[in-house]
Amino acid sequence: MIVLVTGGSGCGKSTWAERLVETLPRENRVYIATMQVYDEESRQRAKRHREQRADKGFLTIECEKDLEHAGIPEDSTVLLEDLVNLTANEMFDGGNVSRIIPALKNLSRRCGHLVMVTNDLFSDGAVYSDSVQDYLRKLAEINRQAAEMADCVVEVVYSIPVALKGDLPCA
Repeated sequence: MIVLVTGGSGCGKSTWAERLVETLPRENRVYIATMQVYDEESRQRAKRHREQRADKGFLTIECEKDLEHAGIPEDSTVLLEDLVNLTANEMFDGGNVSRIIPALKNLSRRCGHLVMVTNDLFSDGAVYSDSVQDYLRKLAEINRQAAEMADCVVEVVYSIPVALKGDLPCA
């Protein structure tokens, strides 16, 4: 099963995605963390997230970019948190954004289950610099292709999951 979870900032999508993964097989449960840890605030945030997952049976793999080489065990249940950070890291930190979709496709073939989290950054109506606009266009294309791959696309609104594609999995 492949699930794409989206929603606005702070809407509960990560919590819902973790609950969904908890309903799936516990063996080989992998959390791919894409956030760059670069200062004390981000270190504390990463520590808090690891503590929140401590009893959920996750092997955490830090993978800021180059997802293809993350070393995910075959038949794993994978939670990828998140496409927004992965795209930014590939685009602005010496990576290659064009390798994301092939890596996601390969990962989806190798996993028993894949739950991907992304974010809705497209509704604020603000005008951004050319580089940010380019980033948003690339993220939108990655989200579109991830949704195409997914068996189910879920938007979490105020902690309420709404199926946009497929049947809503029980979480």
